[in-house]
Amino acid sequence: MRRSFAPYVWPVVTGVLLAIVLLNTFPQLLGRSAAPPIIETPPTLTPSATPKSEPPPRTEPEIRQAAPLSRDQGPVSYSAAVEQAAPAVVNVYSSRVVEREAHPLMSDPFFRQFFGDELPSQQRLLSSLGSGVIVSADGYVLTNHHVIDGADEIQVALRDGRETLAEVIGTDPESDLAVLRIDLDDLPVIELSDSEEVAIGDVALAIGNPFGVGQTVTMGIVSATGRSHLGLNAYEDFIQTDAAINPGNSGGALVNAEGALIGINTAIFSRSGGSQGVGFAIPTRLASTILDDLVTQGRVIRGWLGIEAQEMTPELAASFGLNAPQGVVIAGVVPQGPAARAGLRPGDVLLEVDGRPILDARVAMGQIAAIEPGAELPLTVVRGGETHSVTLEVGERPTPRRRQLER
Repeated sequence: MRRSFAPYVWPVVTGVLLAIVLLNTFPQLLGRSAAPPIIETPPTLTPSATPKSEPPPRTEPEIRQAAPLSRDQGPVSYSAAVEQAAPAVVNVYSSRVVEREAHPLMSDPFFRQFFGDELPSQQRLLSSLGSGVIVSADGYVLTNHHVIDGADEIQVALRDGRETLAEVIGTDPESDLAVLRIDLDDLPVIELSDSEEVAIGDVALAIGNPFGVGQTVTMGIVSATGRSHLGLNAYEDFIQTDAAINPGNSGGALVNAEGALIGINTAIFSRSGGSQGVGFAIPTRLASTILDDLVTQGRVIRGWLGIEAQEMTPELAASFGLNAPQGVVIAGVVPQGPAARAGLRPGDVLLEVDGRPILDARVAMGQIAAIEPGAELPLTVVRGGETHSVTLEVGERPTPRRRQLER
């Protein structure tokens, strides 16, 4: 009899235990409500309870208090910024006459006898398009050097439908900037913002005339600042943006969310020829300096040492007995230039300029360019493993020869 109940003991025990677990987990099965969860609220610190070690509150503009967004207050549109900036962005059309290469048969006397001295015209008209920005009520327009380089005629078209011929005030190939002037009344003028205030992540709007379709606005953010080593210009300090920039946008405006100019659109990095979200603009601080020089003096005045510099590498540093790849190697010296007059020679290592170590050749080049010609400049040079101090008189950087174009 005792053996007959043995097979039923374990199933009963298992069922009782399972029932207890279910009732504890789901008390509503017995008609009871679950106990509310306990939420721990951290204590609020009053001014008197603030720890003494807390740093003092920061002042403007470091502190930015974000306001709660709503459908009528959020950044749902930048139409006001576009309306402020777009009228000052113009289309720039340049044209030039070039000589067409003669057909090889024209060099054959047999065929030339049919034309004599009156050969068919070998000229053709080349045209290009770009953009520009009106920066002065006097009619000064900033654009790119490569937009108008070699042009015989430049035409500017405004957003309001007016068109006029433009005069070239000056160009600076080393920064790829040019200044035009148009003679019209009641010109819209863009507001210039200090590009030093631009921060990565700021909204950026690119306005220009891509592919000649007409004025177009694209939006993105500031992806980086101070971009250099791109091989585009001699002096590079670009704002990088992912706002779509395409052929025809060159010379147009890059503006902030308030419609103020922060840069002149210049170039794109692309494997296909179209925008891939990597565009570059010349910041307004550099552009405004070049604008002033071109308008007032007709050229850009830069400091110059008269050397050809080579980047320092770890291998070169070791060969010169340096502990770190610091400075630049003087690979060449311009005859009768400032460096030559100061006794510098190829093979010297330039370590410091005016007491500042050279960590980047392009940065040092920009610092030297900002020095007024005629100033005395102390240098630190390594020659033959020994350190020397040299003082030279800064010269004026010669204007680069105009690139030879097909004519």
